[in-house]
Amino acid sequence: MTDRQTLALFKLVGFLLAALPGLFLAWDYLDGSIAANPYQDIIRRTGLWSMRLLILGIAVTPLASFSGWQGLVRFRRMIGLFAAAYAAVHIGAWVVDYRWDWAFLGEEILARRYLTVGAIAALGLLPLLLSSNRAAKRSLGERGWRWLHRLVYPVALLVFVHYAMAKRFDRNDLVFYGLALVLAFGWRLVRRTRTTEAAR
Repeated sequence: MTDRQTLALFKLVGFLLAALPGLFLAWDYLDGSIAANPYQDIIRRTGLWSMRLLILGIAVTPLASFSGWQGLVRFRRMIGLFAAAYAAVHIGAWVVDYRWDWAFLGEEILARRYLTVGAIAALGLLPLLLSSNRAAKRSLGERGWRWLHRLVYPVALLVFVHYAMAKRFDRNDLVFYGLALVLAFGWRLVRRTRTTEAAR
């Protein structure tokens, strides 16, 4: 098996693994095994998986560095798109749960801080999604595209804060995901510092 075939196989496995939470959720919805009001369960599960995938996405480069397999970096786009897809379902289920009452939803976003944080994160995710294709990358240029996609770091942090403020974590989850973010950000800070020092 060639390196290209191996990478394609791993991408297929990665795609299936990322899709599984959505498939399980769809199955639970269709067979009626989730709550009488399914939207709250959909909101909770898709939001959690969106956050998990965002954190995994920013952890890919450090993992590639530690493992020595740079092919891992090619998974970032797929992971990011799945994170955006789960976020879209998360937001869509919330809107449908309140029967498209935009005035009420707007008031809720302004009144509840965790919703304000979540709305800012969603707005930050939008340009990342729109610029995820090759045409956008060519249009922005390599440097511009890289600068834009640094938005993923504050977006991931805001999503984590959104979930923490909404009290969707137990203590173990809070520590685990928080530590994952700290390590991912810390690795990049160390690498940037070393690069700056080497340039001098």
